[in-house]
Amino acid sequence: MDIVIKLSQFLLSLSLLIILHELGHFIPAKLFKTRVEKFYLFFDVKYSLFKKKIGETEYGIGWLPLGGYVKISGMIDESMDKEQMAQEPQPWEFRTKPAWQRLIIMLGGVTVNFILAFIIYIGMAFAYGDTYIANADLKDGVAIENPVMIKAGFKTGDKIISIDNNPVENFDKDMNMNIIMAKEVLIERNGQQQTIKMPTDFVDQLSKTEKGLLIDIRRPFAIGQVAEDSPNQNLKPKDLILSLNGQKIKYFDEAKAVLEANKGKQISAVVLRNLKETPIDLKVNKEGKLGVVAGGLDMKSLEKLGYYKISTKEYGFFESIPVGLQKGKDQLVGYGKQLKMIFNPETKAYKQVGGFAAIFNIFPTSWSWEVFWSITALLSIMLGVMNLLPIPALDGGHVMFLLYEIISGKKPSDKFLENAQMVGFVLLISLLLFANGNDIYKAIVGK
Repeated sequence: MDIVIKLSQFLLSLSLLIILHELGHFIPAKLFKTRVEKFYLFFDVKYSLFKKKIGETEYGIGWLPLGGYVKISGMIDESMDKEQMAQEPQPWEFRTKPAWQRLIIMLGGVTVNFILAFIIYIGMAFAYGDTYIANADLKDGVAIENPVMIKAGFKTGDKIISIDNNPVENFDKDMNMNIIMAKEVLIERNGQQQTIKMPTDFVDQLSKTEKGLLIDIRRPFAIGQVAEDSPNQNLKPKDLILSLNGQKIKYFDEAKAVLEANKGKQISAVVLRNLKETPIDLKVNKEGKLGVVAGGLDMKSLEKLGYYKISTKEYGFFESIPVGLQKGKDQLVGYGKQLKMIFNPETKAYKQVGGFAAIFNIFPTSWSWEVFWSITALLSIMLGVMNLLPIPALDGGHVMFLLYEIISGKKPSDKFLENAQMVGFVLLISLLLFANGNDIYKAIVGK
């Protein structure tokens, strides 16, 4: 069932993005009276799953879910329809339209992608608001368990003051991505501030470790499950450990240190059970464990126990507009930074470039509209940015040649555009093979 939910979200998001992107080309083409021969969701190599001709356009669904397309008459594109291009230009063809109209048609797809992303972020701000913990309320700092973060110089208990000179006001879901993209992080440790320079190959180091959060809130030691062979059957699920061996325990990381120091010993403890403090004795095994699985408490429980104050800021319709625009801008800038890292060989971030499997794995195994729209908005930005790259065969390649034509007054020859299209097609196939090859490699090696 999990795979069905993931696949449903993946296909729904992909279909929505493709259809709207292609509509971005289709609508201005029709406005400028340019004939659109085909409008397809997915590629119809050899055959299609569905097709129907309405007017001069054939609408259909292909079987290969690697994208979609509109075939515009008189345009040199991936179809490489040389027979049509060899005929006399017709007034309804793309090639006979003024350069400014052709430019608008080509920019239509990415324009829709960016507009869609901003609309989604505005809608999410209005529907869900923002949930966060004020950074000032993290008085005991954050939890650091990732070995790459520890190697970089972070420790549990550090307070994150700023990231790349931007003050951190709230601890929220964007914190981890901001850390990944950072060049330096200002922390406070034991009342002293210090700057940690992030390793150039930080992303590559992360890829070699277990997946998980870089930083998290510090959580109490709550019992989730007691193993059948545990020597501590007197523990019960939902127990909260308050002290071990006479030492007060507020967070799980504090418990680990006490247990490590008392391997193989019997120690006293106090647990919170049904909101009552209950003294018990516990046996620590030779590995410094209690034979239990720690159970994470949800945010409401943590707030009820007095650990954190969870804030939710709600926005009215008009308030959500600037908030959503800012979120969209932040994601756009953030993705630009990611691309910069990918194209910088020193970061080795190119090793993490993924294909369709990587996108598929972003979606959760349980359905959440909030998560779905958040991922779809990010993918829309990614699709828009990637299509703007000045590579022939992409929208950005067509835009590059059209801008040259507008500025110079000279139109590149059809032969030149055909050759450029072939070069671009080879580049795209190479990138596709590289990205999806990375997915296959990671699946094999498990990283």
